[in-house]
Amino acid sequence: MLAEIKNEPPGAYFVGRRYYKTEYKFWGFVRAAGQPWSSAKLVVLNENEKLAPDRSMGRLGADNNFEYKLQGYFSGEPVYEPASNGMYPEFKLKGFELRSQTPAPIYRELGATDPERRIIAHPY
Repeated sequence: MLAEIKNEPPGAYFVGRRYYKTEYKFWGFVRAAGQPWSSAKLVVLNENEKLAPDRSMGRLGADNNFEYKLQGYFSGEPVYEPASNGMYPEFKLKGFELRSQTPAPIYRELGATDPERRIIAHPY
């Protein structure tokens, strides 16, 4: 995983890992290109300009744990997510490109990517 990150081409883009949970409305983790997953932020997507990948496929959560190259930016605005009673940064999505359907693991907790488990794991 660390070798993959070091080999990422530089540029003004982000890397996103879908983190689908049935009960929650956040999208997943987003980090700057070339940065470790420990720096990633759990975000809520603003889809006013571009629909999230799974929503554009018409299959909510079908891309759980997929990795994407994302175009967009952090708005600086927090978004309230009621199921977790938490505030998350808003990421304004402008575009995406699928990088992997089977990326390297980034969570320590067993079952972290299970959509039915009500845990919020964080990447290491």
